[in-house]
Amino acid sequence: MLQLALRLKSIAFVSALALTSPLVAQDGAGTDLAEQLELEGPAPDPAMEAALAALDVAPVFDGHNDMPLQLRIRLDNKINQLDFTDTTPGQIPDPRGRPMHTDLTRLREGRVGAQFWAIYVPATLPEPEAVKMTLEQIDVTKRLIDRFSDEMAYAETADDVENALAEGKIASVLAIEGGHSIGSDLGILRQMFALGIRYMTLTHMLNTPWADSATDDPVHGGLSEFGKDVVREMNRMGMIVDLSHVSEEAMIDALQVTRAPVIFSHSGAKAVNGHARNVPDSVLQMLPANGGMVMVVGLPGYLNEERRQWHSLWQAENARLEALNQGRPDLVEAGMEAWVAENPEPATQVSHMADHIDHIREVAGVEAVGIGGDFDGMPSGPVGFEDVSGYPALFAELVRRGYSQAELEMIANRNVLRVLRDVEDYAATQDGTTPIETRMDQAE
Repeated sequence: MLQLALRLKSIAFVSALALTSPLVAQDGAGTDLAEQLELEGPAPDPAMEAALAALDVAPVFDGHNDMPLQLRIRLDNKINQLDFTDTTPGQIPDPRGRPMHTDLTRLREGRVGAQFWAIYVPATLPEPEAVKMTLEQIDVTKRLIDRFSDEMAYAETADDVENALAEGKIASVLAIEGGHSIGSDLGILRQMFALGIRYMTLTHMLNTPWADSATDDPVHGGLSEFGKDVVREMNRMGMIVDLSHVSEEAMIDALQVTRAPVIFSHSGAKAVNGHARNVPDSVLQMLPANGGMVMVVGLPGYLNEERRQWHSLWQAENARLEALNQGRPDLVEAGMEAWVAENPEPATQVSHMADHIDHIREVAGVEAVGIGGDFDGMPSGPVGFEDVSGYPALFAELVRRGYSQAELEMIANRNVLRVLRDVEDYAATQDGTTPIETRMDQAE
């Protein structure tokens, strides 16, 4: 901070000089000061400098990146020829035409020092297929980490992460997104932990046979009895319980059962954006006692309430046109193009993401805030946060809002490292306890 203060004094001095001395000698010739400053480039942004100073000390430990699924969609998990230093458009094909958000070059630009790589497989798969596909994605992710071991380091513990950070490598921790990936079987859950999975999101967009999703019709009223045993067994082993995607009732059930901190790996604040995926204040108020945290997502539809309302109108217009033009998808497409031209999508800015951080800090404390971008699991992030290189822009916005360097460091990685270590510490108290043997068909 002392260096920043000296820099600002220097800028003020140059500005004062410009007011009193229109010409400055330069190599024996008169040169206009404005021209000289233009040649030297734009003046430094003090907020960005402060953000980078914090991220140099505490690189980002992001809670959620769906890159493993991209390896399947784009490359059929064939990565032996992949150049992971550059996945920008044109380098890796995509059947949907979307750019990839993640590569080593942009992770470095974004000051990302650690990443939870989320293993997601479609929630619509039958459970046996979901388990198989999850294992395949664990395999390809581990192979990628090993192939680029000069830049990445496989990690399972908080100590592993801190050691990787000390070596200047990107700590890579595995997670699974959706309880369908364990096939409603605690034995499979234990094997996922043995394979290195360190958090599991209890549901995705659909219910599991034991937990309600936020975006599906409720069946269990939260967690079933077996679902509560899933949480208990995750606690016993040292796997973090992730409550993104679950219903409010399931959030509350999990928080009442768990004996270790939970996370929301990629969610927003429901008071700021009313999407069902976001965390209501009733749950945020429970986090300080639990020690858990919300890792704020970058998906525009969960951030910008105006964007969420726009999307509901888009869906309504699309449904109207489909009802009026059955069998004529060309007319539906043309009608929607005209509608969007008249009703453009509202832009989502980094400031919208910061609004969620502000609210969570206000309700649950800064100890409950982290970042979970959801890159490569969405079309794009907000303006200025379109890919993994964008974290400094977000932290600069927080600087402008008065966040201290200590708070920036907590949000960047110290909070999530604490949660990971606390979950490990609780599991250590369970050494010698026997695994839970409840079967799905016996628990209900």
